[in-house]
Amino acid sequence: MTSVVPAAYLNSNTSTNVPLWLNKGDNAWQMVSATLVGMQGMPGLVILYAGLVKKKWALNSAFMALYAFAAVMPCWILMGYKMSFGHQLVPLWGRAGLAGSQDFLVSQAYLPATYYKHGDVEVAAQTPWYPMATMVFFQFAFAAVTVMLVAGSVLGRMNIKAWMVFVPAWMTFSYSVGAFSIWGGGFLFQWGIMDYSGGYVVHLAAGIAGFTAAYWVGPRLKEDRDEFPPNNLILALAGAGILWMGWSGFNGGDPFAANVDSSVAVLNTHISASTSLLAWTTWDVIFFKKPSVIGAIQGMITGLVGITPGAGIVQSWAALIIGVLSGTIPWYTMMVLSKRIPLMQKIDDTLGVFHTHAVAGTLGGVLTGLFAHPTLSSLFLPDPTAKGAFYGSGVQVLKQVVGAAFVIAWNVATTSIILLVVRLFIPLRMSKEELLVGDDAVHGEEAYALAGKGEREKSLQNGSSYTDPITDSSQV
Repeated sequence: MTSVVPAAYLNSNTSTNVPLWLNKGDNAWQMVSATLVGMQGMPGLVILYAGLVKKKWALNSAFMALYAFAAVMPCWILMGYKMSFGHQLVPLWGRAGLAGSQDFLVSQAYLPATYYKHGDVEVAAQTPWYPMATMVFFQFAFAAVTVMLVAGSVLGRMNIKAWMVFVPAWMTFSYSVGAFSIWGGGFLFQWGIMDYSGGYVVHLAAGIAGFTAAYWVGPRLKEDRDEFPPNNLILALAGAGILWMGWSGFNGGDPFAANVDSSVAVLNTHISASTSLLAWTTWDVIFFKKPSVIGAIQGMITGLVGITPGAGIVQSWAALIIGVLSGTIPWYTMMVLSKRIPLMQKIDDTLGVFHTHAVAGTLGGVLTGLFAHPTLSSLFLPDPTAKGAFYGSGVQVLKQVVGAAFVIAWNVATTSIILLVVRLFIPLRMSKEELLVGDDAVHGEEAYALAGKGEREKSLQNGSSYTDPITDSSQV
């Protein structure tokens, strides 16, 4: 009689498929978390961008995000993963190498450079209880989402071919450095920087890189910049919802285990997001006399970003405070300061990624340096004595500021160099015709077929449009 029991369980529980070191619960949660983070990008950011931009840029914006998600994977397997989490090459960078061999992927997850020694404190390198394949996929999702966030600053004018070259270059020379320095065992990790799930590695890096890229690419057309109504706010809300719920994996997966700290991180994530959304909406009502759906989305994002550096190491009352401040300070920089500072008026950050990610990420990092609880910190950080200034370690705030300064400086420099090199071969901006027409000129496709009886609307170079006269003779 043929057995219906899976082959991995026929002989013993110590087979190649189920080694002694494998914790099935941790492995299941980590793969779910990785998938949740991946869904934040695809389809989350893809449809969020598609809905928030002007109609003529819906497809191009979605495609820029979609391309970035796909393009990161081969780079990650070929060299990016080990540059971010492998053996140390220099204090801020791991040694490049292939992360695609069978022997590597089926072995127990191991982050070799995370061996920690400070004074009498000595902690072994991290060895989660699941295979390397799970770790590689989990960290890929973070890398992919980070590059997708950068796109939000340059929507509506960046040459898609230049973007195709920029994505793998930026992942290789910028993201991997921040990831290794802070997470993978590099000099900031060893110094004790607190970044639970990417306030610096993901959000600050993306916000600064996007702002820098917006400077080099230049602004949108004046008519686009002056009038850029979202083409589908319901679609944008769907993308925002996927982003919000996906953050359970973004923050909940970073203890690398289905443990107590993971649960705290998930709860704090939603406390901060909800509170920040309410704070942002409150400011909108006070100053603009009405609540804004776009504002609610922005407030949701800043709350999620703000809690990310300390999700599992601050108490829930601190998450409330972080949420209020995350819905207030980025609101002020976006709605007030950006209209008063000449540089911020000059640089056209399409979706305000600088405010929602760079400002909120830095704010969250500094507040983590204030509120990190000793007991919660000991559950996650290698130094069992780590704690925030509120509990007696004032130097932690200084460390957080220095860590932010490094991420800012590195991303300004590397993003600028990459784009300056790219523009030697490929224009960074679209042609005048593409800028006027939008998706149809760039991709030969449009997001919506709304003209006449459903046929695709055709655009002219002067920005007007007409419907195919064979099926509908009406013209616009």
